[in-house]
Amino acid sequence: MRFRDRRQAGRELAERLRALRDEGALPEPVVLALPRGGVAVAREVARELDAPLDVVVVRKIGAPFQEEYGLGAIAGDDPPLFDRGALDRLGLTEQDLAPVVERERDELHRREERYRQGRPAPRLRGRTAVVVDDGLATGSTARAALRHVRRQGPARVVLAVPVGAPEAVKVLSGEADDVLCPYQPASFTAVGAWYDDFGQLTDDEVLKALSGD
Repeated sequence: MRFRDRRQAGRELAERLRALRDEGALPEPVVLALPRGGVAVAREVARELDAPLDVVVVRKIGAPFQEEYGLGAIAGDDPPLFDRGALDRLGLTEQDLAPVVERERDELHRREERYRQGRPAPRLRGRTAVVVDDGLATGSTARAALRHVRRQGPARVVLAVPVGAPEAVKVLSGEADDVLCPYQPASFTAVGAWYDDFGQLTDDEVLKALSGD
């Protein structure tokens, strides 16, 4: 199975979440997207659930010599979550990555300010936080997002993604109350491999989605 684009994936995911809502499993939902790509999916979910849409900004911590090689992630002002195995394999320490963490933290706050446009973060205490992304590969950024959200006291935390690696889904089932991932291909390679159109969203497109346009 492949998705045409993130909007189609979001609509299919939204149908499954609507069924859960109708069963009473998603009381007072707040939809939280991982930008940028997750926003396009989450917009469809928020519409279907008639729920507010916001973001939980997470930044990957990349290796100093190759930014795309993820060694962990950060969310908000929370401590970094590192992949200890990856650090050991590369002979790196947390201190070695301190400059990377500082740079990514600055970018994280820049994006939070830009996306929220002066709005406060949503109050999650006692509500159902539905964390949405466009897919799961290693799950490192989703893990950071879920732990950040959990600290804010929601009654339930649900992770919802259209497609993901089975191993990542299994690991993250211990971080959320529910993980909804309809498509878990055994031969998972990368999230973008399961979309015909997986173009990068711009900040302006994120803002447009968050404003409901």
